[in-house]
Amino acid sequence: MADNAWQPSAAFAVLQRRAALLAQIRAFFAQRQVLEVETPVLSAAANPDPALESLTVPTPEGLRYLQTSPEFAMKRLLCAGYGDMYQLARVFRGAEQGRYHNPEFTLLEWYRRDFDHHRLMDEVEDLINDLADLPFTARAERIPYRDLFIQHLHLDPWDCTPQDCAACAQHHDLTLHGTLALDAWLDLLISHLIAPRLPKDRLCFVYDYPPSQAALAQIVSVDGRSVAQRFELYWGPLELANGFHELGQADEQQRRFVADNARRIQVKQPEVALDELLLAALAHGLPRCAGVALGIDRLLMCLSKATHIHQVLAFDWQRA
Repeated sequence: MADNAWQPSAAFAVLQRRAALLAQIRAFFAQRQVLEVETPVLSAAANPDPALESLTVPTPEGLRYLQTSPEFAMKRLLCAGYGDMYQLARVFRGAEQGRYHNPEFTLLEWYRRDFDHHRLMDEVEDLINDLADLPFTARAERIPYRDLFIQHLHLDPWDCTPQDCAACAQHHDLTLHGTLALDAWLDLLISHLIAPRLPKDRLCFVYDYPPSQAALAQIVSVDGRSVAQRFELYWGPLELANGFHELGQADEQQRRFVADNARRIQVKQPEVALDELLLAALAHGLPRCAGVALGIDRLLMCLSKATHIHQVLAFDWQRA
């Protein structure tokens, strides 16, 4: 261990900026009469999405999961009749370390009743313009997921195959050893080939994803194609937020959870206990709503022009 490992990884001015950012966020939502809530960090269940790896804690009552997002508990509050709400949550995701990843990080998550994902994009843009030192001079770009791939890679994500994706990657000098499923290929192409091309001087919302990437979003038909009503926000090449027009059907949500666990078993990931309390809440009734999770540390990186996530954390994972 280095002699200076006890020292903070972030400069004092950055921590001052973080404190001011959190105060600004609270003021933004107070002005809009959105309630701040707190929900448990430890839970008896977790999100089975194979892209997420939950950290676990043994307790006398059994294994508990450190939450990857406060989403499930907040939806239970919505089902119980609570209105618009937000949370500044400490969340945890295993196997995520790097320039833009720390296993423990801060997530701003909020839900708005009677919003769809398009109306929520408006509010996300309003919030970031409110937080930026200089608001963006141009409105955020908004582009459907399919159009994004066709525009940048001449590839239709609804009709292509993993082999088509591999050929596209090779054409752009992106080499990969091994095989990937289609959605993994699409994630790789968007992160390595498309995101670096996105404008650095304005925000970009990508919306209406393939149904196989619906996660917790509704699926509808748009121009004869099934699409998932979700969006991701990019500031330059960096993904900042992930939002959904929320799925409210308990039976469909359970079907997706079971399918996720089946995929986890297939790739030798541990099965995850399903959130039966969330499913019971959805059966009671989720009001029409949209929700979004925004990474505070990544946003602070953009605002402070940091090049590594450890520069915006008091103590990163290696110093914790």
